[in-house]
Amino acid sequence: MSQDPHLIQIRELKDTISQLNETISLLNSNLQESLKREAVMQEQIDYLTKKLFGRSSEKKVSQTEGQLSLFDEAENEADPDAEEPDDIIEIQKHIRKVKKTNKDKYAGLPIRDVVLELPEADRVCPQCGGQLEEIGRELAREEITYIPAQMEIVRYYTVSYACRPCCNAENGFDKGVVIKTKAPEALIPHSPASAPAVAWVIYQKYNNAMPLYRLEKDWLTLHGVSLTRATLANWIIYCSEHYFKPLYEFFHRELLKRKFLMADETRVQVLKEPERNPETNSFMWLFRTGEDGESPIIIYKYTPTRAKYNAEDFLYGFEGYLETDGYQGYNNLPGIKRCCCWAHIRRAFIDAIPKGKENCLDEPAVQAVQYCDKLFDHERISKEKQHTFEERREYRIKNEKPIIDAFWNWIGRQHPVKNSRLYKAVNYALNRKDLLETYLEDGRCSLSNNLSENAIRPFTVGRKNWLFSDTVKGADSSAICYTMIEMAKANGLSPFAYLNFILTNHPGENPNEDELARLAPWNDLVQKQCKSQNGTSK
Repeated sequence: MSQDPHLIQIRELKDTISQLNETISLLNSNLQESLKREAVMQEQIDYLTKKLFGRSSEKKVSQTEGQLSLFDEAENEADPDAEEPDDIIEIQKHIRKVKKTNKDKYAGLPIRDVVLELPEADRVCPQCGGQLEEIGRELAREEITYIPAQMEIVRYYTVSYACRPCCNAENGFDKGVVIKTKAPEALIPHSPASAPAVAWVIYQKYNNAMPLYRLEKDWLTLHGVSLTRATLANWIIYCSEHYFKPLYEFFHRELLKRKFLMADETRVQVLKEPERNPETNSFMWLFRTGEDGESPIIIYKYTPTRAKYNAEDFLYGFEGYLETDGYQGYNNLPGIKRCCCWAHIRRAFIDAIPKGKENCLDEPAVQAVQYCDKLFDHERISKEKQHTFEERREYRIKNEKPIIDAFWNWIGRQHPVKNSRLYKAVNYALNRKDLLETYLEDGRCSLSNNLSENAIRPFTVGRKNWLFSDTVKGADSSAICYTMIEMAKANGLSPFAYLNFILTNHPGENPNEDELARLAPWNDLVQKQCKSQNGTSK
């Protein structure tokens, strides 16, 4: 029995429609995946563009006027016992910074007065021809002048003294008394280097980020002194090894005695490293004390790799809290409880904010940043109230712990697109959840690792100018010199004055702990002689 051709045609059309629907569904699925990939790629383009051309500051932008905060101000500010206001407009108080006078600005400078007197021939009265007499002086204006640094050659002559009655032919010239003064030892054997000259070279290179080739030209142009950059480099390396290294190791021993430390690391290129290509990345580590109320200690350390054992070896013997970024190489170090940095969490979500939506509270990344900002606001308030460490711990438990709990609840409700910046930020935070709450245990722990990041920044600025280290010995010397510079700045000393003090007062070979302690930047004599003019680091 033959089938109705119409029915056959209908079945064929239905099959075609079914196939087309499957094709449409597949195409829609592919389209959605493509749109997601395009959105992720566009987000990456916007992120890189912002990194290249946008502002680098992470300071929070003020909210748009009239915009509500993510946090309910009504709940925070409400006072049930407050009286109803009268129809009186109260003008909000504001604090105005005291304007510094010229006297305050130039307090550390010597003053030279220039008195503009009339020549003797002009001191005649035009009316009667009498002699003019001075009746007063008036300050017309002030100006700052610059006196360029000067170099000079210092020659040391020893003087011999003899007793003439004893030194004669009768008594024998070899039996007479001859006394000869002793010349001070050279800072570097067979070299014209002096303590101030070497201190200035180190100060210029490591504090002012001036490459040695520019310093070489500077000395030749300004002073007519022809010294090659190789000579200047040899000065730095010799003084680092012989005079700074014992003090550097003393700082290391003192660092390990503390209970609250911070760490960070950054890349450095070393050209002549054994068995490694010149393009291979090496690392400069920074370890410093935290906010424990004692004198700060800051130490740089060069290593060929970023491997975990480098941090483990350097921190061997330390027991306490360690504040770091998210690098996993700091995990499970013996005797150490790790704190993770909330500034890095905030930074990850700032990078996830879509272009042009920095103030849009509907954006999840903006909401995350507000949670972080609230934590930093409470930290600021605690410091302004000058809480003790125990009071700060209690304040954090009361005011910051609820914000952190709310943040994790908010994280749990997010479902970002895979591989998007928000997706990466959410996972970055979740992977460090326990470490982000460690700081609540003690008021001496820090919310962020900003102190160590600020301390390592001079190295990253200098690296942009000198680009690389030539040898391992040079990289080690750089770590030691940066340590001396940053130790001076952290303790309110002039870096040049401190370097000069160490080189002038070094105790020689194999100094003991007491001799090294007398060179430490917190020593009273060092503070008195090397203090910055304005009481802060220069």
